[in-house]
Amino acid sequence: MEGEIYYPSYTLEREISNFIKVWISVVVSLCYCYFSAKFIPKGMPRLFSIIPIVSLFFALPLKLHSANLGANTAFFIAWLSNFKLLLFAFDKGPLSHPSLSLPHFIAIACFPIRIRQDPPPKSPSNQEKSPKSQNRNHPSPLDQAGHNSQDPPTNCRNGGNPHPRITQKGRTSIRNYAIKGVLVALLFRVYNYSDHIHPKANLVISGLLMYFMLEIILANAAFVARAILGLELEPPFNEPYLSSSLQDFWGRRWNLVVSRTLRPSVYDPVLGVSARFMGRKWAQLPAVVCTFLVSALMHELIFYYMGRTQPTWEITWFFLLHGACLVVEIVIKKVAKDRYRLPRVIAMPMTVGFVMGTGFWLFIPQLLRCKVAARAFEEYALLGAFVKEVVPGVVKLTIK
Repeated sequence: MEGEIYYPSYTLEREISNFIKVWISVVVSLCYCYFSAKFIPKGMPRLFSIIPIVSLFFALPLKLHSANLGANTAFFIAWLSNFKLLLFAFDKGPLSHPSLSLPHFIAIACFPIRIRQDPPPKSPSNQEKSPKSQNRNHPSPLDQAGHNSQDPPTNCRNGGNPHPRITQKGRTSIRNYAIKGVLVALLFRVYNYSDHIHPKANLVISGLLMYFMLEIILANAAFVARAILGLELEPPFNEPYLSSSLQDFWGRRWNLVVSRTLRPSVYDPVLGVSARFMGRKWAQLPAVVCTFLVSALMHELIFYYMGRTQPTWEITWFFLLHGACLVVEIVIKKVAKDRYRLPRVIAMPMTVGFVMGTGFWLFIPQLLRCKVAARAFEEYALLGAFVKEVVPGVVKLTIK
């Protein structure tokens, strides 16, 4: 199969070969991290031992050029793996669980898998306490946007279930994914006629394609992880079109994989430092700004991997704008003490409209510049032709 993918004289065979080499390098590197941690103490010594791997993971996606293999690999290793490894250097995050086997360590490092521990057995004293009194005495940690999160700590060295149990909240049905798959196929079909469609309509189609494809890709990764290792991946989205505020959208509904990665690595540390100077009440404001800034820079990096073009910083402005608006929203809620809330019937369209409007203004144009949809079409066509060539030969060998 000699089809070229996006870059001249860069064939599908070469991309697949590089893809295999990249992931072999990832597995070997994570094996080093797993075994070296048994001898290197947490803190700066372990951080210095992991920094070469982090640097390698930033460089490896440059070996790939396809919209599908390259973008997904960049997200999984340059973002998820690197942030989890940096937490692991200080014995924090999901990789620090003491009972992780090597296969589980590698899977959790590369994919959006979250460990949950079983609740401790109830003692008579615990049973006497109501859930409300326990929540008052032990406030739950804050998520990226300042919401209370009931997720248990990922570092379960003391007590709890010694074997990690991976769960998925609100598992999406197969029928739901099938419907989204049909919608993606229809949108791709419509996109074939993009030259005859209004540019703003193309923006809407591109935005919908990005949302549905990202969810389906992560669902496929979840299926592979479940089939091979018996693990569950955390859901990537939670009905973002029902968001009633920016806090609700960014903290509870949109791209939960990124939100749960940024919270322990950026939000919580900045929150702890800010609380010393500003008090707990207002400490989350700089934490939110720093979280959105880091997210902006990481998105710029992912878009560079996809398009290999100089950044225009529109993505950064998109996230800084949303970070600033989220800060304003938090301040208003704290000052008003939640006395004045818009009805959901009004808040939902306002929130979704603001996100879509700013997305079509600053975010989606970057996808169009990278030609993600067009390149994905080409790659699917090449893959289809490749399958047509290979399958008949395999069938003949099987019959013989």
